[in-house]
Amino acid sequence: MQKTTMIKKEMMEQKRQWYDIDATGLVLGKLAVVVADLLRGKNKPIFTPHVDCGDFVIVRNASKIVLTKNKADNEYWYNHSGYIGGLRRRSGKEMLAKYADELVYIAVKGMLPKNRLARRIITKLHVYADAGKDHAQQKPIIYKVAK
Repeated sequence: MQKTTMIKKEMMEQKRQWYDIDATGLVLGKLAVVVADLLRGKNKPIFTPHVDCGDFVIVRNASKIVLTKNKADNEYWYNHSGYIGGLRRRSGKEMLAKYADELVYIAVKGMLPKNRLARRIITKLHVYADAGKDHAQQKPIIYKVAK
């Protein structure tokens, strides 16, 4: 009988990869699932739920993602400034046009567990509405997501 090993935080620090994903033409929800799995490390055989064993992810061209059905017209995203009357409501079209990077960030964050570990995991996500910053120094691996 083989034993399951639980990795420690110290074992993970040197094994992180950088993945580069081009979001052009991808559906928002399907993209968010793939990115959340990469961030958590669910694609690795050493996945441990209570340890941050995931990789860094760069998402480019977030403004070219696709919202299915009529989400661009009928779905709204809300946030609050903290002041009285500070509730903002933005439609899918407005989010895609002006806040595409934030739209992807919110979708991925919603697919992570709601705990302290998730707040540390989400810091490894880098989203750009266009081609974005050059991360050549990190030597990212191009990751193809099925459409």
